Amino acid sequence: MDDNSSGGRRSSRRLMSVDALRGFDMFWIINGDAPLVFALAKATENKFLNDLLIQFEHVRWVGFRAWDLVMPLFLFIVGVVMPFSFNSRIERGQSRGEIWLHIVKRVLILWVLGMIAQGNLLEYNLDTLQLYSNTLQSIAAGYLIASVFILYLNISWQMVATAVLLLGFWVLMTIVPVPGHGAGMMTEEGNLAIYIDNIILGRFSDGYTYTWVLSSLGFGGSVMLGAMGGHLLRSKKREAVKVLGLLAAGVGCLVVGELWGLLFLIIKHIWTSSMVLYAAGWSFLLLGLFYLVIDVWGFKKWAFFFVVIGMNAIAVYMAVHVFNFKLVGDVFVGGLESWCGNWYVFVREVAALAVVWLTLYWMYRKKTFIKI
Repeated sequence: MDDNSSGGRRSSRRLMSVDALRGFDMFWIINGDAPLVFALAKATENKFLNDLLIQFEHVRWVGFRAWDLVMPLFLFIVGVVMPFSFNSRIERGQSRGEIWLHIVKRVLILWVLGMIAQGNLLEYNLDTLQLYSNTLQSIAAGYLIASVFILYLNISWQMVATAVLLLGFWVLMTIVPVPGHGAGMMTEEGNLAIYIDNIILGRFSDGYTYTWVLSSLGFGGSVMLGAMGGHLLRSKKREAVKVLGLLAAGVGCLVVGELWGLLFLIIKHIWTSSMVLYAAGWSFLLLGLFYLVIDVWGFKKWAFFFVVIGMNAIAVYMAVHVFNFKLVGDVFVGGLESWCGNWYVFVREVAALAVVWLTLYWMYRKKTFIKI
């Protein structure tokens, strides 16, 4: 990603903070359900860690914990990069048709990868196939919506269009009646989003309470809020203004999301508009802090671990979904159980993570970056 807006500094430089934040998010995705943290808490029997474990579990339905931020942050970061990448293509002289060819290609690839990762595509069995059930597909939907806004609207109208997405979803979920349940229901079985999924996806749905088709409006909102952060970072404003702007946006989204949640519950499974804003609030704050520490203050060495992961985000996402890296890690630590006691589970998790990271580091050194 090129930053040609550093306000007096060189006109084009890569923002390491965005790569690091993407890698930070992917670190938790690699860890699945945070087994590393649970194993560490069990091994140390540390009260603080054990009290913290609840933040590494998804809420059952209403509410939001730290672990619920992983997926929204992924979409948000996709949006942050879009103003940079689109502007770069335009500056290289690509026509709108060429840009759209890239967009469609990327959406299709992400969709198929999502079906491989979580839609049972490689089982080659129509009875188990799921058409729309994965984070990569939510990114594809959000990216497609955001592409239309960024290519055809100025920044002010992009903000308006994003608000229309979120407000429109709220109105639909509130006033459209669901047969047998009525209008405005936010239960797991009675909400409009799950009803539409059941109609459109039918037997190809994933069978869970996450919703996708109508929730694509919210996915677009999450990506577009990230794009607002990208526009700010790309601007010619001073670095201090950018940092304050990101932090202010974060606080504002948290407050509005929390207040809106009193009327339109914060439910990640449905991707409610209040959840979109609340998650974006934390995402803006993280982006602002990463940008401040890494790109403004210049403290970069600590972030290298995450940058290595973030530079090949899609590759590692797919890798951990189709292969169990513990099998490789066990080659090196499988005989340590009798020596490690309560620490053995933690050692296994560290070994698996090390295998993943060292593979990504090798790719980084070889400048092998898998992009879509």
